[in-house]
Amino acid sequence: MIYRKGMVNMVTDQEIGSIQIENLTKVYHLYDKNTDRIRETFHIGHKKYSKDHYALKNITLDIKKGESIGIVGTNGSGKSTLLKLITGIVTPTQGSLQTNGKVAALLELGAGFNPEYTGIENIYLNGIMMGYSEEEMKKRVPAIVEFADIGEFIDQPVKSYSSGMFARLAFAVSIHVEPDILIVDEALSVGDTRFQVKCIDKMRQLQQEGTTILFVTHATEQIKRFCTRAIWIKEGEIRDDGEAAYIVDEFDNYMKYGERSFDTEFNPGEFQLPKDSSVLAAIQSVEINKTYFHAFEPLEVRVVYDIFDENMVDLQVGVAIYSQDRKNYIFGPNTNLDKITVDQKQGRHEITYRIPRLPVLSGEYVIDVGIFNSNGIVNLDYKESCRGFSVTNEYFSEGMFYLEHEWIEKTEAQND
Repeated sequence: MIYRKGMVNMVTDQEIGSIQIENLTKVYHLYDKNTDRIRETFHIGHKKYSKDHYALKNITLDIKKGESIGIVGTNGSGKSTLLKLITGIVTPTQGSLQTNGKVAALLELGAGFNPEYTGIENIYLNGIMMGYSEEEMKKRVPAIVEFADIGEFIDQPVKSYSSGMFARLAFAVSIHVEPDILIVDEALSVGDTRFQVKCIDKMRQLQQEGTTILFVTHATEQIKRFCTRAIWIKEGEIRDDGEAAYIVDEFDNYMKYGERSFDTEFNPGEFQLPKDSSVLAAIQSVEINKTYFHAFEPLEVRVVYDIFDENMVDLQVGVAIYSQDRKNYIFGPNTNLDKITVDQKQGRHEITYRIPRLPVLSGEYVIDVGIFNSNGIVNLDYKESCRGFSVTNEYFSEGMFYLEHEWIEKTEAQND
């Protein structure tokens, strides 16, 4: 279906299961008092008593048939509004939205269910809303009832159901009406573990059959494991769109550390050199080869330092990596421990510290640089958190580091 500023028309010239969204905006009018809505409606001079809240702003998306897309964002970011627009529950204020094929959605528990009807009656009701005849739904009822597995409650009014029963029945109906597009918004979080496994297995089957799936959950690791693409919505706008693992890492880093700008926050340029004649040496600048890494890319830290003393002995350079909050000390070698001799002459010097394959996984990190002598006992100059960088990775492991490992399976010898 296509929605354009509230108008609805059928289209058949696009690939079934695809979604096209262009410059989509949804504005809600917020009123301080209920009476303000009436006053605004009937005011002769069209005086405005409301405030505009932009739930979505100029969203443009092209979702292809068969894609499995996770949508992430904080509460109130516009995720649910986008899904309600796609399902046709609400209409856009501006822009256009086109869905091609049957859409089944699990948005809010009980949505689309009549609380006075029994489970069986609601199965037929939802089927008719999806365009199926009563005869067509009769063929699907046994599979739906078996999947929902709520026993005798299937013949009871759904107003007597627990949230788990609602979820079971709603999911069972949605996946058995052969949707071209399936939308799941936090609906799995209310079920028990066995039910969640059952649902994910069924979603994987639909995925393999080419169903387009939009998946919203606060359990972002599920998006990494299930989806191929993710969209991050922030304050009604698309913040980022790309491979699921990378987008989830970016979002998780944002949730842990807030808005960061490594290029400005950790960009000291050249440090102000000391004027005190008693200073023996000082760090002049620290640079890294980039600020946004994928796991296993090389990290290079270029350190420029000045030696003022004519008789410097035993100078050494150290580089340390910490988590951004400095709660975890990741790694901290120095030239003395690595038995590397650096130039001790008076003047300006440069040395580059290189990690050929950065083994840390997703997160944000900061770099300290120091110069010392007397076997590291005397601190000549130290720059704390002078550079920062972010790491994202494909979904191949979890944790903070990637460690070389192997699995050894032991099987019992079989008797002849």
